[in-house]
Amino acid sequence: MASFNLTIASAEETLFSGEAKQVTLPGTSGEFTVLANHQPFVSTLRPGVVTVLSENGEKQEFEVKHGIFETAGKTATVLL
Repeated sequence: MASFNLTIASAEETLFSGEAKQVTLPGTSGEFTVLANHQPFVSTLRPGVVTVLSENGEKQEFEVKHGIFETAGKTATVLL
């Protein structure tokens, strides 16, 4: 499975920065999963859990209260 560069960050800290195989997010219109080479996409986030499957197969979860997600090409960013 291909990977992409993912950053999850707030003004205070970076929670995740690295290669990921997939990320599942709590969008305001419903939960969605993004894989590598996803079409450019922007979504606001509602309270919930962001789940990252890293390149090495490790699963990490991050609780979020709100945020914005953006992806284009091989890069994805979650701003909290």
